[in-house]
Formats: sequence, C-alpha cells, structure tokens
Amino acid sequence: MTEPTAADLPARETVLLAAFEGWNDAGGAATAALEHLHDAWDAEQVDELDPEEYHDFQVNRPVVGPGPDGTREITWPTTAVAVTTTRRTGRRVVLVHGIEPSMRWRRYCSELLDIAAGLGVRTVVTVGALLADVPHTRPIPVNTTSEDPDVRELLGLEPNTYEGPTGIVGVLQHEAAARGVQAMSLWAAVPHYVAAPPSPKATLAILHRIESLLGEPVALGDLPEDAAAWQHGVDELAGDDSEIGEYVRQLEEAKDTVELPEASGEAIAQEFERYLRRRDKGTGG
Repeated sequence: MTEPTAADLPARETVLLAAFEGWNDAGGAATAALEHLHDAWDAEQVDELDPEEYHDFQVNRPVVGPGPDGTREITWPTTAVAVTTTRRTGRRVVLVHGIEPSMRWRRYCSELLDIAAGLGVRTVVTVGALLADVPHTRPIPVNTTSEDPDVRELLGLEPNTYEGPTGIVGVLQHEAAARGVQAMSLWAAVPHYVAAPPSPKATLAILHRIESLLGEPVALGDLPEDAAAWQHGVDELAGDDSEIGEYVRQLEEAKDTVELPEASGEAIAQEFERYLRRRDKGTGG
C-alpha cells in the first residue's frame, strides 16, 4: 500500500488531528504523538468540552493539586481543542486531545465537529494505537484507512475492514464522513507483550506518518533516542526471559515471511525526504 503524502492534500486545507486516552491508545502512543505536536508546533488552546456532559467521574476522576500560583485546584478530565499554523506549509492544524468519554458519544462527536466546522476543518484524521502480534525489533506498522471512497481514491488508501466493538475514534471518523468531511484514521500497532506506556517507538512511527501526510517536518527532540532506549530495554527483557525471546523470534519470522523488507527503495526515499525537510528548516532529527 502506498503511503499517503502531502502532495495529495491541498496545502492550505485545515486538518484536524484527534487522539483520545483509553481503549484507542495502546501504550499511550497516540496521545503522546498529539502532545508532542502541541509542543513542537506551539499550538494554542482555543476551546474545551464540558466534562460534566460526557464523563463518569468515578471512572475518570478529577485530580487535585497545586496550580501555577500555588493554590490548590481541581483538574477535570476534559477534551481540549488547540490550533496551530505550521511553519513550512502554512497549514492550519487543529489538535484535539481528550479522554474517551463515558457517555453521550453522538452528542460528544457532534459538539467536536461543530467546533471543527467553525475552525474551517475540511479533513479529520483520527489517531489511534492498538495492541498487536508484532515484534518490537521491526518498524512499527502504521495503517491508514478511510470509509470514504473518494478519500481512498485520492490518497490510495485501503478500506477499513474491521468488524466488532469500536471506540470513540471510530465513531468520530464515521460521524465526520456523514457530514461530508474527509475522514481517515491512522493506527499504530504496539507489541502486545510490552503494552505499558510509554511506547516511544510507536509514537515516533505515528509522527513520521503525520509528517508524510501533511508535508510538515516535526522537530523530534529526544524521541528517537527514547525509542532506541525503549527497544534496547525490551531486547534485554527478551534476552533474560527465554519464553519471551522465543516468542519474539517467532513474530520476527512471521513478519519477515509475509512482508517484503521494510527498507525498500520507497521507504528509504521517504525517510531521506523527511531528513531534508528538517535540515532545511533547522528543526533537527
């Protein structure tokens, strides 16, 4: 499957990226990617949803602690909407970061999409991560799908063939498409035997895919080093536990048998283009 690229999206089109803590966020990889983009692109929060309408506070409890001025305050589990304009392409990007709601999902999505419409959003990209039978030693797969046949044709995507229980990212994508908004979904596959967050290698894979989609370099900071350290730590775990080590070898063999090597000419060219964009903007790797 061809990886979608920035050439397929109009440069000035406003894009919304959304990720939610909970069932859709294995290893915390998806929300970590949104938090990284918020900081890297200096996004400014412009709105938030009232948590009273959507959350069971016995499931997602508010947190009490000192505020900026030292006064104790309560932080409620809400959904924040932030906006930024990217430096290279001048694209407006809306970042939605929240916790999967406990109730009123249709109203929740409707309110989010109303805010998005007011900000001129034409494309909604939901970002998720799931636990999968993949080895930590190989590149993290990031699958891009869409229910919209026009989007699939434009970007060369596959349809989403999943059947079963869905999360808020699936509902939001479906509701966006029902409004005539271009909608697609990115899913990173996190090795299920290292499910605990953080999962920096998966977060890095998500950011690379977003870079390709938007044509906008992302300053990665310490994330590549964190990903390498994470992989080294899991290597040690597999080395110390013979059962895990054998299981990883089976996963490696299965992946290498089914798929072509990841270091294809196309993959190398895409990585080189990302490097050049970061170098030209002075953002570093």
